[in-house]
Amino acid sequence: MTTVHTSSIQSLPLLARGKVRDNYAVGNDRILMVASDRLSAFDVIMGEPIPGKGEILTQMALWWFDRLGHICPNHLTGDAPESAVQPEEVPQVTGRSMLVKRLKPIPVEAVVRGYLAGSGWKEYQDNRAVCGVPLPEGLTNASRLPRPIFTPAAKAAAGEHDENISYDRVVEIVGPALAQQIRETSIQLYETAAEIALAKGMIIADTKFEFGLDESGTLVLMDEVLTPDSSRYWPVEGYEEALRTGANPPSYDKQFVRDWLEAAKIHGKPWDKTPPAPRLPAEVIQKTAAKYREALERLTG
Repeated sequence: MTTVHTSSIQSLPLLARGKVRDNYAVGNDRILMVASDRLSAFDVIMGEPIPGKGEILTQMALWWFDRLGHICPNHLTGDAPESAVQPEEVPQVTGRSMLVKRLKPIPVEAVVRGYLAGSGWKEYQDNRAVCGVPLPEGLTNASRLPRPIFTPAAKAAAGEHDENISYDRVVEIVGPALAQQIRETSIQLYETAAEIALAKGMIIADTKFEFGLDESGTLVLMDEVLTPDSSRYWPVEGYEEALRTGANPPSYDKQFVRDWLEAAKIHGKPWDKTPPAPRLPAEVIQKTAAKYREALERLTG
């Protein structure tokens, strides 16, 4: 297995480096998306890669794209990523890349929550609502919501935090018809995926989708989809106990790294969540890699 912290494809123009993905232009109409083994927490990229992470994210995304295509078209071209690079660059690409259509990205993170967790739980405690969506009294940490809710965020510049926004703000950004289509499509994608995952013994507490428009104005699902980086996965075992005690359920996402970072110190002081990040110890790297592997194996068999 080739571990890739930062890809270096010299034969293609680099478009952008995200927290995890490196995007390269392939002609004017396609993009080579390379999922690196980088890990970000608190919007800071760690210096140490998580072996196998990029391949796992790509395999999970492709698995989900295959099962959700009847709801919304996606950005896959069906072309082999290896065909876009030089022979010596193939090891950086194989198993961790997608060759996708170039779309006009919509600057909204389409977040869907089926359970109360993370920032949603904090917000609910303050005002019994999440992103302006009112919720009933009496919910607790990790409670299942009466129905999934759409809680969008505005995409931030690199290194900045995404900002939760109201549905009305989405309407201002993209217009009422497209806003409604994004909301309805996102909830349908989530509900379908949640049912599939539950049959595998996994709860999808929340997730985020990204969309773009093709040249004909069709809404297209893009980027990653339903990976542990974009979704909060919980195993069903342990959920009821967590609900009873008010604790966070065990998780398949990078919560393990976040918990370690919360307790980490630099020069005797707590890390202030700005670069550079503390150096991850081997044990944290290995346990995080194992969590990602377990999520893939459990979901796909």
